[in-house]
Amino acid sequence: MNLSKRLVVDPGERLELKKRDPEDTADFKDKKAANELVRKNASRLAELQYLLYAENKRSLLVVLQAIDAGGKDGTIRHIFSGFNPQGCSVTSFKAPSAEEVDHDYLWRIHNKVPPRGEIGVFNRSHYEDVLVVRVHNLVPRSVWSKRYEQINLFERILSENGVKIIKFFLHISKDEQKKRFEKRLQDPTKRWKVAAGDFEERKRWDDYIEAFEEALSRCSTEHAPWYVIPANKKWFRDVAVSDILLSTMEGMDMKSPDPKIDVSKLKLE
Repeated sequence: MNLSKRLVVDPGERLELKKRDPEDTADFKDKKAANELVRKNASRLAELQYLLYAENKRSLLVVLQAIDAGGKDGTIRHIFSGFNPQGCSVTSFKAPSAEEVDHDYLWRIHNKVPPRGEIGVFNRSHYEDVLVVRVHNLVPRSVWSKRYEQINLFERILSENGVKIIKFFLHISKDEQKKRFEKRLQDPTKRWKVAAGDFEERKRWDDYIEAFEEALSRCSTEHAPWYVIPANKKWFRDVAVSDILLSTMEGMDMKSPDPKIDVSKLKLE
């Protein structure tokens, strides 16, 4: 299965999320088989991570964005827990600190880009500066409207310097978000996740969808594509992300490096 072409936002495409069904499962109806495929993909991904580390020429940056309760944490737990933690880091970007505010908005992002040989996962990212900043009018339109091109240039710089970038938008419906919020309220073990701000943000659903549509439309490029992942069904979300991640890493055509010494001359006493 290769879902890349089905779920990608083509460069130059004017994305309309209402035309992307969050219930879509790509005719994949068997949850048990889906979970088995995720496990199979995880095994191969671990092998590819080893090659990435051994080759030490490139890194991989995975960006996750979603509406609240969209499943970013669950995706990280199910897909990336199989990687060797020595070479895979997760960075969650929250409201910027006082130090970060005193720099340009990309400063804190660049600082967390994974080094060669490693995988970095961004739970939220630089895209917050054309999402929440836009929706809440934290800076004037004249400021945030310039950031799409700035982000494209930033990602091109990373790409041309050995960083492979892949970006996932986890797409859920408004009804599905409501169900997930209600489940958190009903489950004592999940109430700690509940924040009043989430319910206030829900009132801005349409504004966020508009902001996501513009960000994904203007910032999906050949070197840093966006994929819209149907995420109402968590099991299909995991299939789709693991499948696209696998095809991306396979496409990097990584090779085991030659030894730095002549191993034929080594003798064990």
